[in-house]
Amino acid sequence: MTPVSSKPDVAHYRVSGARPADFACRVKARLRSLRARLERRDAMIETVREANATLDPQKVGSWLVRQADEWIAAPCWAVVAPDINGQLGVLADKGLTPDLGPSVWAAATWVMAQGAEFMSADLSKDRRGGGDAHGSAIALPLACRNRTYAVLVGLDPLPSAAPPSLGLSVLAVVRLLLEPAAIALDNALAFQKAEALSVTDDLTGLSNSRYLNLVLRREEKRSVRSGKPLSVLFVDMDGFKNVNTNHGHLAGSRALVEAAAVIRGCARETDVVARFGGDEFSLILPDTGCEGAMAVAERIRDRLRAFPFLEDEGLSLHLTASIGIATLPDLTASAEELLKAADRAMYQVKDSGKDGIHIAEGNG
Repeated sequence: MTPVSSKPDVAHYRVSGARPADFACRVKARLRSLRARLERRDAMIETVREANATLDPQKVGSWLVRQADEWIAAPCWAVVAPDINGQLGVLADKGLTPDLGPSVWAAATWVMAQGAEFMSADLSKDRRGGGDAHGSAIALPLACRNRTYAVLVGLDPLPSAAPPSLGLSVLAVVRLLLEPAAIALDNALAFQKAEALSVTDDLTGLSNSRYLNLVLRREEKRSVRSGKPLSVLFVDMDGFKNVNTNHGHLAGSRALVEAAAVIRGCARETDVVARFGGDEFSLILPDTGCEGAMAVAERIRDRLRAFPFLEDEGLSLHLTASIGIATLPDLTASAEELLKAADRAMYQVKDSGKDGIHIAEGNG
């Protein structure tokens, strides 16, 4: 969840009277004008057009947050939705501070599970709120075809005298307007998932060579522009064909998955780890010089040596790898040439007995 340091301006949430009204009162004060606005003939057309203007889930979420705040001003609005892996997270927000995170989570998880609206005067006293939740809340499901795709949550950090309520007539119109938004968000998330799958290796879950080449070209340009180093590692498992020959291709596939996990565990979150093809892997290490790349390569070599492959199948095989390193600006090379240099360096290891690391000519 993205912390927001600025506090809401209390004056923005006043209604008639000298004191700031609580969330429920502000909602009630807006109902008549909100109903008139939502029932306009062109309201549905506007909603469909705006919601479908992009295939970026974050932009759809941001539009929903802006729309909700126009309907009813609140210190915090957030859209919570599952990501491409099915994990709930905040897609977009306005005014979401870290202390409101548990409140958003409590309301959103309840709505995702129940598929119904959530209204609470005081989450700290609401059994649905959990331990750290507080404030008053309204949460609406973004639903269509009997399925809840996401949740729109409005929060005030202060409790209300009564739960904020839209009333049956306004709620019916809001449900109708949120339906195309739910479909648009589902379409955007499906597109994002399809894009992710197109650059993901089916077997290992690592990036594939297509994504590797895209990122390498981008990082090479950034390295040249910024003057910061960029390193590439090429990792080839030694004698891996013997695993397939002696234990079968299914066992070989499982061993590749294990090798991928070991290699991924040696890299940073900012590094790109890809299965290049077969039993070959490649890593892009942004802002990393030859010395740092060597440290990563040594970590990969040592952990692969020590790992008991296919232990669950009673085999406990020990495998090694040959690793090549190429670094900018030590080499004057394009993205493609940098990868080829790392590949050639890897073959230098193969030719000299395997199970080692070699730095491309011109590096270090």
